[in-house]
Amino acid sequence: MQIPLQITFHNVQASASVEEKIKENVEKLERFYNRVINCRVTVDAPHRNQRKGNLYHVQIDLTVPNGKIIVNHSPSDEASHADIYIAIRDAFENARRQLQDYASLQN
Repeated sequence: MQIPLQITFHNVQASASVEEKIKENVEKLERFYNRVINCRVTVDAPHRNQRKGNLYHVQIDLTVPNGKIIVNHSPSDEASHADIYIAIRDAFENARRQLQDYASLQN
């Protein structure tokens, strides 16, 4: 992986498997668009929902030439965001779409 990566956890226990999943997703972004300068990923569980448990919030900050792409994937009412891996997957899918739009504007 060539992209410098910073992973931060707030209100969530750091996990090697979660970090590995994030690294895998960053590598996929890098294969898709190799001009990303820096990537910062923040995983947060801002509050505990009484019915659904922790709902995870994932923010991805990508530094690209001439700007930044910020993906702020907040939990919704969907129970799927109670799974940290699904929240990460959804955030990186959103990042890929935004990066794809950015790349098409650069060409």
